[in-house]
Amino acid sequence: MFLSVFDVFKVGIGPSSSHTMGPMSAANRFLDLIHSDEWPRPSNVAVSAIAVSLHGSLAHTGVGHGTGRAVILGLMGERPDLVDPDRMDAIIDEVERTGRVSPPGHPEYQFQPKTDLVYDKKVPLPGHANGMSFSAFDRDGRLLLKRIYYSIGGGFVVTDTELEAMRAAKNKPAGVKVPYPFATAAQMLEMAARSGLSIAQMKRANEECTMSREELDAGLDRIWAAMNACIDRGLSQDGIMPGGLKVRRRARAIHDRLQEEWRSNKVNPLLANDWLSVYAMAVNEENAAGGRVVTSPTNGAAGVVPATIRYYLHFHDDADQEGIRDYLLTAAAVGGIIKHNASISGAEVGCQGEVGSASAMAAAGLAAVMGGTPEQIENAAEIALEHHLGMTCDPVAGLVQVPCIERNALGAVKAVTAASLALKGDGKHFVPLDACVETMRQTGLDMSEKYKETSTGGLAVNIVEC
Repeated sequence: MFLSVFDVFKVGIGPSSSHTMGPMSAANRFLDLIHSDEWPRPSNVAVSAIAVSLHGSLAHTGVGHGTGRAVILGLMGERPDLVDPDRMDAIIDEVERTGRVSPPGHPEYQFQPKTDLVYDKKVPLPGHANGMSFSAFDRDGRLLLKRIYYSIGGGFVVTDTELEAMRAAKNKPAGVKVPYPFATAAQMLEMAARSGLSIAQMKRANEECTMSREELDAGLDRIWAAMNACIDRGLSQDGIMPGGLKVRRRARAIHDRLQEEWRSNKVNPLLANDWLSVYAMAVNEENAAGGRVVTSPTNGAAGVVPATIRYYLHFHDDADQEGIRDYLLTAAAVGGIIKHNASISGAEVGCQGEVGSASAMAAAGLAAVMGGTPEQIENAAEIALEHHLGMTCDPVAGLVQVPCIERNALGAVKAVTAASLALKGDGKHFVPLDACVETMRQTGLDMSEKYKETSTGGLAVNIVEC
């Protein structure tokens, strides 16, 4: 099983990897398809119009997550890692005004967002809770092509046939041959013991099968630079976040107070937790505002990993760039195991798959850079994930704001605590990480759909909107 660190950590925009980045990428894929020779059509027939329908969780919370906006941007040829957040409103306004999309290298296509973009809350698609259908028509309104895509978490998008193939190949060897093809935590520990390598070193060896060491390091540095920039921007902004809940940004004000305490040398027994929390909140306030973030492993959980790295830099004298690279590689190894054996999608297993997975990844990464053995690292990940089991995904008004922003802060605190506890032991513990991951998968299957990113249960229905 091989999932690249750059599949786990992807630069994109908020507020949701599955509900914003995924649909934008699906639109990109559909554009590429209709402009290719991969589907049969008469030579004298051209695509004239496009229509899109959103299903399941995408339909229920798509407005709050900006799913429709993401589809429009994707049909205009914008991509999650390259789109300029400051231009998005103007692009949307142009499509709504003209009723047409004009992606680079394509002719114009008719697309009226009010009628050609449907939020179908009644008919879910069978493959996944985040389903969407793209259709292309000729000038007479005849259907030429239809494709179903699923946004399966973390910005990953697959067609219905690709999803079936993925599930059929779950326990088969991956296409990329790597020296350490661990699919479970048990395999990871066994390979580490046999090779004498750390988890980060094994992950690095796997990555270097497809790229040079210099390319890998440059890519890891870009990921951290994007995460760090997101923290800094989040700490510099204030005001009301979009969406209608009138939730105010708090990270900047908290950061200002912490800096005053730091300069005055006031005793604060909660100082480390306070810095950790404000870093995580800064990222997720940026995410909620549609800013540039890094899936870690999702947008809704994007604050946990960057916050713990910044905590590492802030409070550990021996922190350096090489340590950050080892952190990211270790965290990605754990994230890949969780995604392969369970899910990182809130629409599929609830927030245990998002913030829970992020906390496990962050705990593993922090334990690694603090000198943990592979066994201690696995223990840290298990502790963090275990104490997120059963966590629901019930965002108020479908916005990635309440409880998501504070939940990232608490996920980061749990990650640091888990790493600390694991490093105090010898790596031997009662519940294996693999058992915890399987428990998360089973819990997600048993969880009511109303607690899985549909905003039809939990906090989403018990908070009175003022």
